[in-house]
Amino acid sequence: MIYLDAAATTFRKPPAVAAAVMRAMETLSSPGRGGYEAAMRAARTAFLCRSEAAELFHLDSPEQAVFTMNATHALNIAIKSLVPPGGRAVISGYEHNAVTRPLYAIGGVRIVVADAPLFCPDAVLDAFSRAVIPGTDAVILNHTSNVFGFIQPAAEIAALCRERGVPMILDASQSAGILPLDVGALGLAYAAMPGHKGLYGPQGTGLLLCGTGASPRTLLEGGTGSVSLQQEMPDFLPDRLEAGTHNMPGIAGLLEGIRFVRSRGESAICAGEQALARMTADGLRELPGVRVYAAEDPRTQAGVVSFTADGWDAERIGTALAERDAAVRAGLHCAPLAHRTAGTLPGGTVRLSFSAFNRPEEVREFLALLREILREGPEILNLL
Repeated sequence: MIYLDAAATTFRKPPAVAAAVMRAMETLSSPGRGGYEAAMRAARTAFLCRSEAAELFHLDSPEQAVFTMNATHALNIAIKSLVPPGGRAVISGYEHNAVTRPLYAIGGVRIVVADAPLFCPDAVLDAFSRAVIPGTDAVILNHTSNVFGFIQPAAEIAALCRERGVPMILDASQSAGILPLDVGALGLAYAAMPGHKGLYGPQGTGLLLCGTGASPRTLLEGGTGSVSLQQEMPDFLPDRLEAGTHNMPGIAGLLEGIRFVRSRGESAICAGEQALARMTADGLRELPGVRVYAAEDPRTQAGVVSFTADGWDAERIGTALAERDAAVRAGLHCAPLAHRTAGTLPGGTVRLSFSAFNRPEEVREFLALLREILREGPEILNLL
């Protein structure tokens, strides 16, 4: 299989990740639930994972790294901690439903979209500068668009938020493990990320990074193994946000995934993915009727490329590629706002996204398959 859907999940993992998951199934119990060896090993594994995350993302303490089920779980905690019913939130035009749906669910929130053209970071900053006014409860920024790979100016927007006293939440779903992220230097209230994408951990893992002094609201309440006599959730991290039994096989795998990223280096991973994205975009431009969404300045686009083809529905291209054992994502990618901003509604795009395990020969093979599909025409699906 040609796997070009790393923005959904990095299907190919470092071998150490799967080994750690299997070892955890055999050797780890639940942390904080006992003084016996299996429980103590679990506690050490969880602490090591938090410590690696704290080093990678420049947290003051490992306890600021909270385990979640995924980035959506983390974003829900962050958003509902800062934005009250009837509040005001400023978001970019490239946010995922993991941001917009929680805001709608709160009730009565005024959602201000800082619209800006695709691959125009200066315009994004200008839009936020106009939108972030007194009375704004939070700014929520998609660091890298899951649809187009657009790298938004997070550092500049974070500086704007600090200057105006507005807390900022960074959705690092597509940037964690690929772009540098210093939570302390940016002064973020929260950063949310999955464990199973750029951090190369298993599905069902995520992290909420809490800025210094963060006072998050609980989304779940229950047992933590600490201060069990009181009925209120603990007021300290990470216990306050980690009710119930931990996903220790997932956390053990995530630990190895983060170690892989730290050993390989974010800059090296990002450079490799960007090179493949540029190679793909150049090849797509040679195909008749194909429109490629690629930045003129490669520094503003991560390892994600979207395209459309005249006379084709994006989903039909995705299906035809799947029949040839090429894995891409087609449609709206759970981000209709991004498509509205870029003008790709209602059909969306076909998206290719890369990881540290993709190679140039896969790009060449994909381009050959797509050329064959486009030559045969949309009616090909009736023959498959």
